[in-house]
Amino acid sequence: MIPLDPLPNLIDQVYARILEAITDRTLLPGQRIRQNELAEKLGVSRQPVSHALHLLHRQGLVAESGRRGFEVMRLDPSRIRQLYEVRSAIDALAARLAAGRAKINTVGRSQLEAALNAGRTIDGNTPLAQLIALDVDFHRAIYRLAGNPAIEEMIAPQWPHMRRSMATVLDELDYRESAWTEHENIAAQILAGNARAAEAAALAHAQTAGRMTEERLRAIDRAA
Repeated sequence: MIPLDPLPNLIDQVYARILEAITDRTLLPGQRIRQNELAEKLGVSRQPVSHALHLLHRQGLVAESGRRGFEVMRLDPSRIRQLYEVRSAIDALAARLAAGRAKINTVGRSQLEAALNAGRTIDGNTPLAQLIALDVDFHRAIYRLAGNPAIEEMIAPQWPHMRRSMATVLDELDYRESAWTEHENIAAQILAGNARAAEAAALAHAQTAGRMTEERLRAIDRAA
């Protein structure tokens, strides 16, 4: 039998740290990743860095660059639009199901309220990484309240890409505020048990986010 990798936890930690740097644009799209330099910054050997980068490569977050090197993948506006088309349908379904369960699932209801209250604390000084984390927590609370585990299972592999796309618009002050206004509306409809209104609000929110992200990415490409 093949021996087990002795460093799974360390690899996971390195993976999470690199993913965070890609998401909050500490590592910029197109930037070359030097494994030795990255290992030194993280205080680890090259082995867990290499393993983590290969995991990120498999997910389409980094690309091979030169001999045994990697670079951060650039976000493709068309691909992001496709992801948001799927996410729009999933989020609308989740909101409708969540509204139907809001009055009987007190734990899920409390989790959604807590996620919403956490989002109300944001301001112009809130770090981008925290904005993204709060946004993801809000939507995950809806998925859990929906009571269909397949929803979160289907969306989970796309969260790394969605987090990156969020960074392109949540860094702008005007949208970070309007995004949470839309969240307030979605949550209000869910908590009131208004299934159709919750579905419509979630659909509109995802479609708006997708459109804004695609437009922003295309503007960045034109300016490059």
